Order: sequence, then structure tokens, then C-alpha cells
Amino acid sequence: MTDSTQPSPPPVPPAFSHREILEVLSGILLGMLLAALDQTVVGTALPTIAADLHGAEHLSWIVAAYLLTSTATTPIYGKLSDLYGRRPLLQAAIVIFVVASALCGLAQTMPELIVARALQGLGGGGLITMAQAVIADVVSPRERSRYQGYFGTVWALASVGGPVLGGLFVDYLSWRWVFWINLPIGLGAYVLCRRALQKLVARRIRRPIDYLGAFLLMGAVTALLLVATWGGTELPWLSPAIIGLALGGVALLLAFGVRQLRAPEPILPLRLFRNPIFRVATAISFVVAINMFAATVFLPIFLQMVGGSSPSGSGFLLVPLMGGTVVGALTAGQLMGRTGRYRIFPIIGLPLAGVAFGLLGFLTAASPAGFGPSIMGVLGVGIGMTMPVMLVSIQNAADPRDLGTATSSVAFFRSMGGSFGVAILWSVLLLVLEHQLAGGAPGQGLSGLAVLHGGPEAVANLPPDQRALVLPALTHAFHVVFWIGAAISLVGLALALRLKEIPLRTTVGARAPGVAAPVESQAIERKA
Repeated sequence: MTDSTQPSPPPVPPAFSHREILEVLSGILLGMLLAALDQTVVGTALPTIAADLHGAEHLSWIVAAYLLTSTATTPIYGKLSDLYGRRPLLQAAIVIFVVASALCGLAQTMPELIVARALQGLGGGGLITMAQAVIADVVSPRERSRYQGYFGTVWALASVGGPVLGGLFVDYLSWRWVFWINLPIGLGAYVLCRRALQKLVARRIRRPIDYLGAFLLMGAVTALLLVATWGGTELPWLSPAIIGLALGGVALLLAFGVRQLRAPEPILPLRLFRNPIFRVATAISFVVAINMFAATVFLPIFLQMVGGSSPSGSGFLLVPLMGGTVVGALTAGQLMGRTGRYRIFPIIGLPLAGVAFGLLGFLTAASPAGFGPSIMGVLGVGIGMTMPVMLVSIQNAADPRDLGTATSSVAFFRSMGGSFGVAILWSVLLLVLEHQLAGGAPGQGLSGLAVLHGGPEAVANLPPDQRALVLPALTHAFHVVFWIGAAISLVGLALALRLKEIPLRTTVGARAPGVAAPVESQAIERKA
């Protein structure tokens, strides 16, 4: 008699023709566009939002609140989709995202916007995760590169058009359109996904969900993110509040680990970490996400406040960065499809990103016109050659029954890197700026927070003597952030050199050669 407590082996995925794959792609790509556009369209509007809502001290939370909730929910989406199917989870994510986008556009204060962004993250956590899991259901890792062009087109549209569109909204309409644009796109995505994804078989496996584990994870991430955001800026590092949050975050994280060992259906199964490819690739995803979000968040602010660009102008200046990301991803995808290899791409891409960040540390308002865009293009290629490769390597090495969970884990660690990276680097920016301004002439009455609070127009309207002090201080503070990005790239390279490579498999729903089945799966196979 078969032990009913053992997990059921996953059903063999049906074969999909090229036409059927394109029909499935039509549904998930629009959902991916929704999430991808939101990540890029907001960046150029951040200084204007901070000035309009009078909350520059909380500027990083516009990004961090979204990343926090999307981070905590991605493992839940992955686990639920493994149990109940991808389509209902993707549709629910779209609905939540669209409703929250409307609330973001209606926000009248910075706290209201931050809360709405957190709600938006609850939906955003499922959009890209489910899209990536769905394509893994229907296309083998080796063949997936053949469809990389479609994903590249979506990212190109969002990456190149997002910053420009955000700048145009700010200059000619309102920053609120940055969020309202999601409403018509979201409606179209929902209708298309509902129709196109009917071809996917929906699972109906009745198993308990580890909601306690999800609660512990969200509490741990929130506490540690507050430490990274408030430490050294709003509160001293050794203050009771910061120490208490740090201890509480670590305690909740340990409790989460214990819970995952005991839960019948853990949110983030610790067995995944027995796989060396999973361990290294998720660590690289974490590191690269810090650099990716550092570039998309801090470069628009630098270009506007130091370079004097308008919001739309800074959006156009970011086109080489976003275009380079697409070129890097497409190049890596095509070569992976031909060779079945992936390890070489982060080994090439991460040094490119490191060099680019190092050179950004010398970019000033007086630099030649082509200097900044050229560096941003190289940075984009480096990031693009690394980020999607990590996802494919993990999906290739994952056990089929853990495919959704493994995919969401990549998104989880990527969001963790973005959340903590933005928060910590924003704190570094404020600290360095305060230190630089403190060395100015007495009686200037300037503070780093006040400078960032005022936005680009306030800096441009400063008296000449104050502007002569503020601009070099701002430039140096951003340079420090960029140099930290270069150091982070070197850490990523060290990890990439430890990445194990196994040939990309050419079948859907089978284990890669050389990857052992988990103990539970081995028991099932023996009984069969």
C-alpha cells in the first residue's frame, strides 16, 4: 500500500507545439510587461514624487515597500502554483496589482503611497514569478533560449520605454500616471491570460500551506529591512530600537528555518539548498539584484540632481543601460541554446558590470556627452548576461516537483537583494552627503536630507555659493555608491567562479543529468 503522506510524483507535462507555446506566451508576456514596466517607469519620477509629497527621507521606501512584500510573497506564489496550478495564481496577482496601482495614483501623502506600494508588491510578487514558472512548464531549458527573443522584446519595451514614459508623464501630465498606466495594461493582461492559459493543466492537490512560515519570513525581512533603512540615518546604529529590530529579525529568521524543517509543505524547502547550483546561483542573483536596482534607482536621481536633466531627459539617458541589458540577455540566451552551457556568461558579465560601476564613480556634470551613456551600456550588458542565466541554471537543476518553488526562490532572493541594496545604499548616500556638507562653510544651514527633499529644482535654485557646495558633495556621495556597486560585482564574480555547470536538459519535467532526486522522490520512484 502506498504511503499517503508521501508527496505524489508530478504529472508528466503535455507536449506543446510551437503554435501552442506562442499562445501561452501571449498571455504571460503581457503580465510580465505589467511588472517590468512598473520597475522602470517609477525611477525617473522618484525625485518629483518626493518633492510633491514632502517625504525625501522616505524616498527609498517607495521602492523598498514594493520589494518587501513582493519578496515575502514570491515563495507563497511558487508553492501555491505547484499545488493548484499557475493560471489562477497569475490572474489573482494581476487583480491585486491593478487595484493597488489605482491606490498609488490616488495617494496624497508619502505614507499612503508607501502602503499602496506595499499592496502593489503583493501582486507584483506573482507576476514575473508565475510567468517564469509557466514557461518552464512548457519549454525545456535548452529550447527556452529559442523563445528568449519574445521575453527580450518585452523587457526592451519596458526597459527602454519605461524611463522615458515616466519622464514624459512627470514633465507633461503628472507622476500619478506612472501608476495609472497599469490599469489598461492590467485589464488586457487579465483577459489574455484567462484565455491563453487554459491550455495548462491546473493541479488540484489538497495539502496544507505553511502560512506560519510565511508570517515568520515576512516578519524577519521587515525587521532586517528596517535596520538597513533606519540604521545610521534616522536612528544611531547602537540605539535600542535598531539593536532590538536586528535581534528580532535574526530570531524570526531562525524560527523560520526551524519551521521549514518541520512543516509538511514548507514555503522554502531547505532541501533546495542541498543543491550546490541552487546555493550559488541564488547568491549570485542576490548580488546582481543589488547592482541592478542601484542602477535603476540611483542613476535617474544622479542625472537629475547632479547633471541637471529633466525627468524625461534622464529617461532618455537611461536608454543605453536598459538596451544593454536586453542585448546581454538575448546574447546569453542564444548562445546557451546553441551550446547548452551557462557558466561562462556571469564570469564575463560581472567583471563588465564592475568596471562600468567603477567608471561611473568618475562621471560628473562636466564629463563628455558620450561618456555616461557608453558606461551605462556596458553596465547593462554585464547585468543582462548574468541575471536571466541564473534562473535557467536553477530551473535546469531543480527537481520537477519543486519547479515553481525553485523559480519563486530566485525571485525571492532577487527581491531581497534589491530591497536591502536600495535601503543600505540610500543610507550610505545620506551619510556621505551629510559628511560632505558638514565640511562646508559655517552658517550655510544645509543638510543632506534637506537637499534630497528639495529635489532637482531646489538644487538648481540655490544661491551660487550654496550650489557650489552642494553639487560637489552630491557628486561625491553618488560616486561612493557607484564604487560600492563595483565592489559588489567582484563579490558576484567570486561566486560565479564556484558555479557548477551541468548540460542544459532538452526535455520538460525531467531531472538534469547528474542531479540526484530528493530523498522523498527516490522513495516514490522505488514504490512505483
